[in-house]
Amino acid sequence: MKTPGEINRKIRDGTAVVIPADEFKRRLRDGEEFTAEEVDIVTCATFGVMSGTYAVLSIPVAPPGTFRRAVSCTLNGVPAFPGPCPNERLGLIDCIVYGTAHRDGRYGGGHLFADLAAGREIHCEAFADGQTHSATITLDDCPAARLHTTRSAFRNYTAFLAEEEGVTPTIFSVTGLHGPCREISVSGCGEINPVENDPSLRSLGPGTPIHLNGADGIILGEGTRSTPQRPNLACSADMKGMDPLMMGGFTTSEGPECLTSVAAAVPVLDDASLQALLIRDGDIPLPIAGIEERKPRGSADYGAVWQGTDRAVRHHPDSCISCSPCHARILCPAAAIREDLTIDRKLCLACGTCQSACEAGVYRIRLGALAYNEQQIPITLRQSERTRAERLCRRLAQRIQEGTFLLKEGT
Repeated sequence: MKTPGEINRKIRDGTAVVIPADEFKRRLRDGEEFTAEEVDIVTCATFGVMSGTYAVLSIPVAPPGTFRRAVSCTLNGVPAFPGPCPNERLGLIDCIVYGTAHRDGRYGGGHLFADLAAGREIHCEAFADGQTHSATITLDDCPAARLHTTRSAFRNYTAFLAEEEGVTPTIFSVTGLHGPCREISVSGCGEINPVENDPSLRSLGPGTPIHLNGADGIILGEGTRSTPQRPNLACSADMKGMDPLMMGGFTTSEGPECLTSVAAAVPVLDDASLQALLIRDGDIPLPIAGIEERKPRGSADYGAVWQGTDRAVRHHPDSCISCSPCHARILCPAAAIREDLTIDRKLCLACGTCQSACEAGVYRIRLGALAYNEQQIPITLRQSERTRAERLCRRLAQRIQEGTFLLKEGT
């Protein structure tokens, strides 16, 4: 059995064997076998909609003495909650912003967090002493800015469909789920998700270093709604240093949601930890539930989601019939379709919304289908992106190989 301290010594002297999860799983499929002695760390990650994300910000709004204490405030129109510290007469507001709070149907907390991380100017308004005080700030102006997740990186998620006739608005659909059983929505990065590769949270415990939205952070413990069967993590990191392309907003039929990413190093300590890392998409259950009652009524697996499907949207401009307005562009939950109807690949999540919205077939992607009640129900929305998660696996592996990211030692 190896210890984290022994692996850290190998990291420092440049001899640690570190493999990104996507490469590790590919090599397993190619028939390669591993022993616990041959591998030290597998870097894992997940990226997608994670509602339980919020930020705690300290914002300078006015010179000291301008007002006594703020009772409300907004950032780019997104409501924030001042407190708990009153910061009396300091002109400073400590506030909490939920990732799911929103200004309107297209801009919410997740968009705001990405704008802050990108260094963009943010318009703040605070109501205090019967007056409104305004300021324009950037993340660098904030004495403190920290992002937290109440629950993230679930071991596996649930696929949702509408069993009733009509359209059911839900956070799991951009347009509302069409029923009965006409389409299905999925979430989760399957075999490369950190918790899927350490389901007992043996190494992913409180104080474990991680990357949250690309920045150095820690695991606080298990998140809300965590169970032994479907554990998840609560995490925290300073927003300064986060990658705006590894976070953001995602528009649904029930308003904006928050995109969050988590990457972690899973050490190979012994045969038991290696055995957990051998999990592959086809081994991971994906319960299927009706959105109306949220009770599982069937089950598939992540192999149907991520094996033999497309990772990117194909663009066929010759098929365009010049609809006005362009429904694909309007509905894109990541605002990834430009005015000229080309795709901004830096923003595109390959979620599939544009394919469903465009009757002319300008945007095409194979998302697969799930078996349910002797039917093959087409997947029309993926709320997680595997490509970006794989990129995070490789980034973290590079940090470890450079000797700038170490495992937690001790209890």
